[in-house]
Amino acid sequence: MSSTAALQPEPAPIVACTISRDVQNFDLLIEDMETECGESWGDLSFQDAAVFLRQDDADTLEFVAIAIDQDDEDEIATIADLIKSADAKGIKVLLIAEEVSPIALHQLLKLGAEEFVPYPLPDGALHDAIERFRRAAQRPAEAAVPNEMRTTLTSTGDKDGVVIPIHGLAGGTGSTTFAVNLAWELANVDKDNPPRVCLLDLDFQFGSTSTYLDLPRREAVFEMLQDTASMDAEAFMQSLLSFNDKVHVLTAPSELLPLDIVGQEDIQKLIDVAAANFDYVVIDMPSTIVMWTETVLSAAHIYFAMLELDMRSAQNTLRMIRALKGEELPYEKLRYVLNRAPKFTDLTGKARVKRMAESLDIQIEVQMPDGGKQVVQGNDHGVPLAEIAAKNPLRKEIQKLSASLHELNESVATGS
Repeated sequence: MSSTAALQPEPAPIVACTISRDVQNFDLLIEDMETECGESWGDLSFQDAAVFLRQDDADTLEFVAIAIDQDDEDEIATIADLIKSADAKGIKVLLIAEEVSPIALHQLLKLGAEEFVPYPLPDGALHDAIERFRRAAQRPAEAAVPNEMRTTLTSTGDKDGVVIPIHGLAGGTGSTTFAVNLAWELANVDKDNPPRVCLLDLDFQFGSTSTYLDLPRREAVFEMLQDTASMDAEAFMQSLLSFNDKVHVLTAPSELLPLDIVGQEDIQKLIDVAAANFDYVVIDMPSTIVMWTETVLSAAHIYFAMLELDMRSAQNTLRMIRALKGEELPYEKLRYVLNRAPKFTDLTGKARVKRMAESLDIQIEVQMPDGGKQVVQGNDHGVPLAEIAAKNPLRKEIQKLSASLHELNESVATGS
């Protein structure tokens, strides 16, 4: 008698599992799982899942979808252990919750659940979550951060840091160069009692602080921005990179992201956590105005607006002022910084600066000289001007400005 066993197709490997008290309570999840995974998925109870995730058979799983409702909140400890077990095996965890308290959700997300979808499932929500899992799996592994770039500072939570955003009012006005070098000078302004300085790169698309300080862009930044609700001081500090153990930098993400990936509450929390742990928080802003620009402006102690002596800068400055006035925002916080300002002996150029300020009805309080080729060289080599060209005129002006800001801050702090 001939055997037909060889003709039987091998069952498709299980790539996903739902884990729940009773999957029949989540009928929409069953339909979506069948659509996305066909027959390559299974269903487990909490108890069965605890056993299965310890077995070798679980190694084929791409993800598990843990479905819970308000009746499962008594089992939070069990669910937390399941998330830890899945995370230890590199299995992605999708949390599907119906009427679960925010405290419980926060706890589970913090433990390693990477995606959260409310139940009933919105159209396409499961598909989108699975696609994000698969795109993340295709990304090259992030290189280990060298020890010298790891932030060794611990969170204190007892600071009330000065928030200093820098906003270029036109392309190429040198706002990132100014932000990087200002942060460096502030970190070195007091040799005996150096301030703690944090540099935030909020230009999520084309931010260059990592390039100018020769730091790697990290996937951890993107992950933190996706879930600022569960971000605490420790998570924030771990997302920073250290430059020479003096300036602690939140680089722009490794991928080009839309500027609205975060909202006003996300940015506010980011600034609050930074200000609570650092003496100075320098922010490199995108030139684009977004919803959370208002949040940064409101949080700022002083808001530097970079411009040049040309028509585009003048027009953009005027538009910026009109926009802020129209929204009744604190435009008086803006301090105008003229980059590549005329030399002291250039009387014609000085007259142009005066006419520009009068026509815009502003005061140009800070004038930065042209640093020349040394600025480009410093940026390309990933070092501040102080390290490559200490006598550069631009570096000297930024040094003076940082000393003035620190002196003012100290006098305010002491009440003198």
